[in-house]
Amino acid sequence: MEVKKRSTPILPWMRSPVDVNQFEACALNLVPCLDPRLEVALDKMGFSSLFPVQVAVWQETIGPGAFERDLCINSPTGSGKTLAYALPIVQKLSTRSVKCLRALVVLPTRDLALQVKEVFAAIAPAVGLSVGLAVGQSSIADEISELIKRPKLEAGICYDPEDVTCELQSSVDILVATPGRLMDHINSTKGFTLEHLCYLVVDETDRLLREAYQSWLPTVLQFTQSNEESLFPLANSFLSSTFGSLKTIRRCGVERGFKGKPHPRLVKMVLSATLTQDPSKLAQLNLHHPLLMTTGKRRYQLPEKLESYKLICESNLRPLYLVALLQELGEEKCIVFTSSTESTHRLCMLLNLFGDLGIKIKEYSGLQHQSRRSKTLKSFREGKVQVLVSSDAMTRGMDVQGVRNVINYDIPAYIKTYIHRAGRTARAGQAGRCFTLLHKYEVKRFKKMLQKADNESVPHYSVPSSSIESLRAAYNSALGKLKETVESEASRKRKFGSKFSKLSRTKPTDRRKG
Repeated sequence: MEVKKRSTPILPWMRSPVDVNQFEACALNLVPCLDPRLEVALDKMGFSSLFPVQVAVWQETIGPGAFERDLCINSPTGSGKTLAYALPIVQKLSTRSVKCLRALVVLPTRDLALQVKEVFAAIAPAVGLSVGLAVGQSSIADEISELIKRPKLEAGICYDPEDVTCELQSSVDILVATPGRLMDHINSTKGFTLEHLCYLVVDETDRLLREAYQSWLPTVLQFTQSNEESLFPLANSFLSSTFGSLKTIRRCGVERGFKGKPHPRLVKMVLSATLTQDPSKLAQLNLHHPLLMTTGKRRYQLPEKLESYKLICESNLRPLYLVALLQELGEEKCIVFTSSTESTHRLCMLLNLFGDLGIKIKEYSGLQHQSRRSKTLKSFREGKVQVLVSSDAMTRGMDVQGVRNVINYDIPAYIKTYIHRAGRTARAGQAGRCFTLLHKYEVKRFKKMLQKADNESVPHYSVPSSSIESLRAAYNSALGKLKETVESEASRKRKFGSKFSKLSRTKPTDRRKG
């Protein structure tokens, strides 16, 4: 007897979403209420119009919607979601008279946070706003110096430490952060406060809700509670002594829809290309009259101009098919996705041991230090590197112009992963292709997975058998070299581990003698 899979109930507000497809792109000079200074900044960025999702969000924030509801935006990768929330937040904060932290954008990875910060940094200064970054890329002391403004002290004068603490102020209006480093500042940085926060953006929501990240979300929500009903009994006296007379007073309002809730409220915008429908996860966000904005009726949407292909490989010859495919694609920018950081490392080494393929290939994965990843990404953006072999560290949100092809070296386990991988190409209305390398036994599972995105048939892509045969000798040679390289790496790790172990067992007195 077949057991039916229990379906997750859909929340009532998710049943009647706003279809972004009903909106059209709008020229910048026709966008209602757009600050002329922001129009100039957008023009410098190369924008002549807003995309449909940006127009739709603008209407619900700056337009008639006037930020009255929290927004849940489920839109395909590359559709322009970052600017969709950045632009209205910057416009709304442009009239602020006192500098303090009013907007917080939380993202799951450093790379994505760096990218989003660049978008804000391109438009915020035009209206006199400052943008900060808290991702652990630099030391926490360096971050504190960028985020917190300390009073200038004159030499020869004795100051009361409590008076000095009172004068600590935020140096930024908008903060882009990863959860871990955000919690570091909340817990230990003097002068860092969320008391004045007006806007909270949770980008890549499904991932941030799936992983706890030190309970960052309940902490943020607690620190933005009403002053009367704070969950921290000593919060009022502490904040008063620490931040002086500057207050953002949140009282429980009686306006329609605010009964028993803080007002002015914390506006929330949550975004993803694969937004969760799980009520228990969405409940964590404590959304206010949420409005769902999506593209079409399907939950999972692929970019409109994406072409998907499957490439059937013979057993144990997948690397040969990949090399043959890369040779056919020539110097077109391409990202190759694997299932793990270890696979990424070994595949990149193997490809570079093939000899001169006429293309520059680099690794991009979570195993690498942030500075190295940033350098690799910069080279890829500039066209100095044509192929990036990546783990799923690059699947979410990363935007690199001109990526023509995505190759799934390993079949993704879930449709969500496929969507995020494929979304590195065919962005912002451009065309792109996604190739998936498969063994025969994987074809059925692949077809079933893509049906969830309303993709019933994926064309077969073939490479000439002569190309495969011509690469066999180079492949066998590369495999031999790879084995030697892997053994050499393992040996170095063992030696390093042995030295570290001896050092940790050495007494402090012995170390001083050395």
